[in-house]
Amino acid sequence: MIETLAIYIPEHAVKPVFDLIVSNQVHLKIVNERQTRHGDYRKGLSGKHEITVNASLNKYKFLITLIHEISHLVAFEKFGRHIKPHGHEWKYSFQRLMIPYIRPEIFPNQLLPLLARHFKNPSASSDTDATLSLALKQFDQQNDKNYVFEIPYGSVFRISNGKIFKKIAVRTKRFECLEISSGKLYLFNPNAEVELLT
Repeated sequence: MIETLAIYIPEHAVKPVFDLIVSNQVHLKIVNERQTRHGDYRKGLSGKHEITVNASLNKYKFLITLIHEISHLVAFEKFGRHIKPHGHEWKYSFQRLMIPYIRPEIFPNQLLPLLARHFKNPSASSDTDATLSLALKQFDQQNDKNYVFEIPYGSVFRISNGKIFKKIAVRTKRFECLEISSGKLYLFNPNAEVELLT
């Protein structure tokens, strides 16, 4: 298990994360990429704590996602199963578990201030923090996608489910895009990955 972890997370995080997995009796599964989520926690019928994390994540996203999911387990164990999945109790647990990893031996210096800011009030997904998400994406193995914020207005693009849109305007922090087939308007986060069509 420790050798497997070393493939997916930064070197200096391996031992403490392994200890966290063992102490919380986590059954970790590293799975093929899912479009809708980076990871998942559930307590199985047998009472085992099962966590899945996408194998395709870079080592920094993988670490954040794994700690995110362990935080669900810790919050449910400490505060009960009737708490909100990303409520105050989970945020408290996530902050407490993640802060020891926010250091230069584990994360690159350019990520440290972004992580420190994010973990003052962590969101349900690091992807909703556009600045942090874009900074983390620079460490992805290969990325031939564009981001909505960087393509010109009037550009036509496709998203992962095959739907085609045209970028129209900006609204505060998100981009208004027209779905070509239905004529409906949708709002996209600036860091949404898209395939630019020519």
